[in-house]
Amino acid sequence: MPVTSASAMSADSVAAPVALPFQIGARTIATVRRRLVRLSIPLEQALSGEALTLPGLPPRADGYYIRALPEALRPSLAAPGMRSFVRQAYPRHYARLDQGFDAWLASLSANSRSTLKRKRRKLEERSGGKLDVRLYRRPEQMEEFFRHARAVSASTYQEKLLDAGLPADALPGMCQLAERDAMRGWLLFVDGEPVSYLYTPAQAQTLIYAYLGYLADFRDLSPGTVLQLEAMRMLMEERSFRWFDFTEGDGQHKRQFASGSVPSVDLLLLRGTFANLAAVRTLDAFDGTIALAKRVVGRLGMGGVVRAVRR
Repeated sequence: MPVTSASAMSADSVAAPVALPFQIGARTIATVRRRLVRLSIPLEQALSGEALTLPGLPPRADGYYIRALPEALRPSLAAPGMRSFVRQAYPRHYARLDQGFDAWLASLSANSRSTLKRKRRKLEERSGGKLDVRLYRRPEQMEEFFRHARAVSASTYQEKLLDAGLPADALPGMCQLAERDAMRGWLLFVDGEPVSYLYTPAQAQTLIYAYLGYLADFRDLSPGTVLQLEAMRMLMEERSFRWFDFTEGDGQHKRQFASGSVPSVDLLLLRGTFANLAAVRTLDAFDGTIALAKRVVGRLGMGGVVRAVRR
């Protein structure tokens, strides 16, 4: 499914079927399909506040699906005959890499610093007093990195439940990026075995938080958090990139490492046809019903029961 960077858009835009999900938590129970031009706003453009110019819409396309659009730019996209619908709103977290590690660490809250240091120390003790974190960036290293990362990913809940693990066909793309020095990968080993991986492709001066996973048996040692911390240390010492983009969505992990955030939305901008409006209004009604159900469950104190049933 084609996704175009907003900074590289042209009039020759491509529309493709996009499945818009009806979701309960992480579970998709149905989808509705629209032919959309998919666009993604690079972090550097989001931070600069640069105006967004949409490419021409192909005749058979239903509209645009714009990911990580800064909320401040949303009013500028109003257009005759088009209707906009927010699919989700979230802070787009990022971290600055053009500062020293100590300065970045000092910018975090006292609680975050204490938590990170404690988790690192705990895993360090389990590893015999020294962490075994390995950086991969050269083409000849990709096969080893991919083999170990895939083995870890295959056992994670992201892959088993959400189908969101490191793709089995990712190696060729990794190799191409490594040829251009446009990716970084890390593995964390314990007792000589990989227990966590982090993969980040690059876009200009930005590294993108693409895939992070760890073995469930090591959950109590917070290997993903410790690996992210060591990756940040290495990147700030290397100084090859300026930003680390934690992409769309919120979460404790992202908030813990972020230097800042950009209020953002995923926006559907659709032609005002009956089919388009009916599809989106059905999605909105479904999402509203699920949100109301969650609030009711929370007020009744039944969250634990619901989670147990879902498992």
